[in-house]
Amino acid sequence: MKAFTTLSTTAAPLIHHDRLMANVDTDMIIPKQFLKTTEREGLSEGLFYELKTRADGSPDPDFVLNQPAYRQAGILIAGENFGCGSSREHAPWALLDQGITCVIAPSFADIFNNNCYKNGILPIALPYEICAALAEQAGGANHKFSVDLERQVVITPDGEEISFDIEPGRKASLLQGLDDIGETLSSESAIAEFEAGRVSTMPWLERQPG
Repeated sequence: MKAFTTLSTTAAPLIHHDRLMANVDTDMIIPKQFLKTTEREGLSEGLFYELKTRADGSPDPDFVLNQPAYRQAGILIAGENFGCGSSREHAPWALLDQGITCVIAPSFADIFNNNCYKNGILPIALPYEICAALAEQAGGANHKFSVDLERQVVITPDGEEISFDIEPGRKASLLQGLDDIGETLSSESAIAEFEAGRVSTMPWLERQPG
């Protein structure tokens, strides 16, 4: 997993009817027809497919990620309860394949939130009013934002710094680029020491039956 330290990129606001989209579920993030693969590459094709594609299969130019200014966006700004619905890990995979490594929203569904951390995406929860203000700035002429995980701040295009909270363990894992397997392997020497001590003090546990 790639470490997350700092990020400086375009932020794309996910707006519907002049309001940040709420309750964006994982089927909206990546529909079920794109779940037939366990490969992580190429999933951006299905990212927000029903939002970005017209009925005839052509791209909808009104969808934010289809617009030239936001095609390389690395930050997504959305509404409440982002990532609700089924617990498909393809959702963060599709975001990563698009190049999105940070999502800012008022709240996240628990399983999606956990999957983000396991895949190197930083989910930042901020009050709706702040998210709406960030989205408004992202819709302006200058939509370049920065995120500094070590300092726990989002830096707006005009230089304002907005603090966010993150659990220390998850922060450390992102900074080091450690997923669940990586965290286990980082304790490999301690595990080996424990196993060696267990064999010496309880050798009968190693005996094979028969």
